[in-house]
Amino acid sequence: MSEPLPTPAPPFTRLVLYDGVCGFCDRMVRWLLDRDPGGVFRFAPLQGDAARALRARHPEIPEDFDTVVYVRADADGERVFLRSEAIFEICESLGGAWRRVAWLRVLPRALTDFAYLLFARIRYRVFGRLDACRIPSGAERERFLE
Repeated sequence: MSEPLPTPAPPFTRLVLYDGVCGFCDRMVRWLLDRDPGGVFRFAPLQGDAARALRARHPEIPEDFDTVVYVRADADGERVFLRSEAIFEICESLGGAWRRVAWLRVLPRALTDFAYLLFARIRYRVFGRLDACRIPSGAERERFLE
């Protein structure tokens, strides 16, 4: 009897899926790049192939593009965080003073997700819509899965 082949490790340990045509989301990615000099975070648009592959493994990831998704991978597998919980996990992973934002998770998830969804509804009106997903600079290229 042959041993099963090991599952290949994902090309990330911390992945942020974002709406690639949202002006606010683009600013959020730039903000994270500036605050993550160690290069822990990887990024991919929700409209791309990496997001489609993750949806095949994690059906809880919605098909729409109004939800930030944070995926943490480790020896135990991949764990998916959506909406406000994704924001809290991202801030906690940033460390330092940003961990304080994660304290908001003591509030009921229904409340924090409601606030998140309200913001998601107006983000295009306030921050605009891009014509296409951003193209990372040469220095940023390795941080993006696509």
